Amino acid sequence: QVQLVESGGGLVQAGGSLRLSCAASGRSLSTYAMGWFRRAPGKEREFLAYIRWTVGSARYTDSVKGRFTIARDNPNHTVYLLMDSLKPEDTAVYYCAADSVPTTRLNWAYWGQGTQVTVSS
Repeated sequence: QVQLVESGGGLVQAGGSLRLSCAASGRSLSTYAMGWFRRAPGKEREFLAYIRWTVGSARYTDSVKGRFTIARDNPNHTVYLLMDSLKPEDTAVYYCAADSVPTTRLNWAYWGQGTQVTVSS
């Protein structure tokens, strides 16, 4: 069982930056990859990025490449999503997820409750 708690959401102006955090707890965390997803108003949840705890590079969806960075703090079991050059269309609830097999699909095993990000124009 893995528990995930997101934090760091809020209101930011367009062009600004924000850092989201996801604190993970539970067993065998090193065997899981961690991902970030979001759900914008009126849209379905979408994949943003994932990273493995121990090996491998990160993977991003095209719409956030160059603006968002996923990073991990292994000793503290925390994964971050660093978001730059934010746009109003980035407004969404952002979710952290964990699974032993990372994928761009939505079928991850564990999910956090989400944190709201609002980008004003």
